[in-house]
Amino acid sequence: MRVVGYLVIGIMFGIVMFKSEAASWFRIYEMFRFESFHMYGIIGSALVIGVLGTLLIKKKGMKDVQGEPITFQPKEKSFSRYMYGGIIFGLGWALAGACPGPIYTLIGAGYVAVIVVFLAAMLGTFVYGLLRDKLPH
Repeated sequence: MRVVGYLVIGIMFGIVMFKSEAASWFRIYEMFRFESFHMYGIIGSALVIGVLGTLLIKKKGMKDVQGEPITFQPKEKSFSRYMYGGIIFGLGWALAGACPGPIYTLIGAGYVAVIVVFLAAMLGTFVYGLLRDKLPH
């Protein structure tokens, strides 16, 4: 039954992504050329909601659906992990013309060519799994 809930949330997310034009290649292009605030507003809003949600979870000691306390594991701060990851992520975003978030939305909207992006993302995830122990974390 939980799977149905996740499916409904995913569909709602896809509708919001599509209707807000966050999945639009043209909006992403405008963002990278600093021609429009639209995408920065969406990303900024998501960032603020994420930060506030995280603070709320920590302050209230909230629990997950199984009743276990939600914990956050501190990450090691290092320049290289974020620089390399950001470059790889940015290059993938630039080549695909879309952030990974709207891949399913774009496929659902009928952009069949995005299936290539989806397959490349799966391949990248698989390669990362193979190389994870050798990468700086």
